[in-house]
Amino acid sequence: MHITFTEQATEQLHKQTLNGNEELKLAFDSEGCGCSVSGVPTLWIVSGAGERDLRASGEPFSLLYDKKDEIFFEDRMTLDYRSGSGYVLKSSGQIYNANMRLVDKRG
Repeated sequence: MHITFTEQATEQLHKQTLNGNEELKLAFDSEGCGCSVSGVPTLWIVSGAGERDLRASGEPFSLLYDKKDEIFFEDRMTLDYRSGSGYVLKSSGQIYNANMRLVDKRG
Protein backbone atom coordinates (compact mmCIF):
# COMPACT_ATOMS: atom_id res chain seq x y z
CA MET A 1 0.00 0.00 0.00
CA HIS A 2 1.20 3.52 -0.79
CA ILE A 3 -0.19 6.76 0.66
CA THR A 4 0.41 10.13 -0.99
CA PHE A 5 0.16 13.07 1.42
CA THR A 6 -0.90 16.41 -0.04
CA GLU A 7 0.92 19.56 1.01
CA GLN A 8 -2.09 20.62 3.11
CA ALA A 9 -2.21 17.27 4.96
CA THR A 10 1.55 17.34 5.57
CA GLU A 11 1.40 20.88 7.00
CA GLN A 12 -1.50 19.99 9.29
CA LEU A 13 0.17 16.80 10.56
CA HIS A 14 3.33 18.75 11.40
CA LYS A 15 1.21 21.27 13.35
CA GLN A 16 -0.35 18.45 15.36
CA THR A 17 2.86 17.45 17.11
CA LEU A 18 4.19 14.80 14.75
CA ASN A 19 7.86 15.13 15.53
CA GLY A 20 9.19 11.65 14.80
CA ASN A 21 8.53 10.00 18.18
CA GLU A 22 5.14 8.62 17.18
CA GLU A 23 3.52 6.81 14.26
CA LEU A 24 0.46 7.42 12.12
CA LYS A 25 -1.96 4.54 11.80
CA LEU A 26 -4.84 4.13 9.38
CA ALA A 27 -7.54 2.26 11.29
CA PHE A 28 -10.82 0.82 10.12
CA ASP A 29 -12.63 1.72 13.32
CA SER A 30 -15.69 -0.48 13.84
CA GLU A 31 -16.20 0.26 17.54
CA GLY A 32 -19.89 0.94 18.13
CA CYS A 33 -20.79 0.18 14.49
CA GLY A 34 -22.49 -3.16 15.14
CA CYS A 35 -20.22 -5.48 13.18
CA SER A 36 -16.62 -5.70 12.03
CA VAL A 37 -17.34 -4.88 8.38
CA SER A 38 -19.26 -1.70 9.24
CA GLY A 39 -16.56 0.77 10.11
CA VAL A 40 -15.09 4.17 9.44
CA PRO A 41 -11.53 4.87 8.27
CA THR A 42 -9.83 6.87 11.00
CA LEU A 43 -6.35 8.29 11.41
CA TRP A 44 -4.64 7.59 14.73
CA ILE A 45 -1.44 8.75 16.39
CA VAL A 46 0.11 5.74 18.14
CA SER A 47 3.29 5.16 20.13
CA GLY A 48 4.49 2.36 17.86
CA ALA A 49 3.56 -0.57 15.69
CA GLY A 50 1.49 -3.45 17.01
CA GLU A 51 2.34 -7.07 16.33
CA ARG A 52 -0.18 -7.34 13.44
CA ASP A 53 0.59 -3.95 11.90
CA LEU A 54 1.92 -3.57 8.38
CA ARG A 55 3.59 -0.45 7.04
CA ALA A 56 2.35 1.49 4.02
CA SER A 57 4.93 3.55 2.19
CA GLY A 58 4.45 7.28 1.83
CA GLU A 59 6.20 10.63 1.80
CA PRO A 60 6.92 12.35 4.14
CA PHE A 61 5.31 9.79 6.47
CA SER A 62 4.86 6.06 6.42
CA LEU A 63 1.57 4.79 7.77
CA LEU A 64 0.73 1.74 9.85
CA TYR A 65 -2.38 -0.36 9.32
CA ASP A 66 -3.65 -3.61 10.79
CA LYS A 67 -3.29 -6.62 8.51
CA LYS A 68 -6.98 -7.52 9.01
CA ASP A 69 -8.02 -4.08 7.66
CA GLU A 70 -6.05 -4.42 4.42
CA ILE A 71 -9.14 -5.64 2.51
CA PHE A 72 -10.95 -2.34 3.11
CA PHE A 73 -8.35 -0.18 1.32
CA GLU A 74 -6.80 0.16 -2.13
CA ASP A 75 -3.10 -0.11 -2.95
CA ARG A 76 -2.75 3.60 -3.78
CA MET A 77 -4.54 6.30 -1.81
CA THR A 78 -4.17 10.00 -1.02
CA LEU A 79 -4.53 11.78 2.30
CA ASP A 80 -5.63 15.40 1.95
CA TYR A 81 -6.72 18.06 4.42
CA ARG A 82 -9.55 20.58 4.07
CA SER A 83 -9.89 23.37 6.58
CA GLY A 84 -13.15 23.08 8.46
CA SER A 85 -13.81 19.45 7.57
CA GLY A 86 -10.60 17.59 8.46
CA TYR A 87 -8.63 14.93 6.66
CA VAL A 88 -9.86 13.30 3.47
CA LEU A 89 -8.82 9.76 2.53
CA LYS A 90 -9.41 9.06 -1.15
CA SER A 91 -8.28 7.03 -4.12
CA SER A 92 -8.80 7.44 -7.85
CA GLY A 93 -12.05 5.49 -7.53
CA GLN A 94 -13.66 6.65 -4.29
CA ILE A 95 -13.63 8.80 -1.17
CA TYR A 96 -13.18 6.62 1.92
CA ASN A 97 -13.81 9.37 4.46
CA ALA A 98 -14.31 13.07 3.69
CA ASN A 99 -14.29 14.11 7.35
CA MET A 100 -11.60 12.01 8.97
CA ARG A 101 -10.38 12.96 12.43
CA LEU A 102 -6.90 12.53 13.84
CA VAL A 103 -7.26 10.67 17.15
CA ASP A 104 -4.42 10.51 19.68
CA LYS A 105 -4.22 6.87 20.84
CA ARG A 106 -0.86 7.12 22.60
CA GLY A 107 -0.97 5.55 26.04
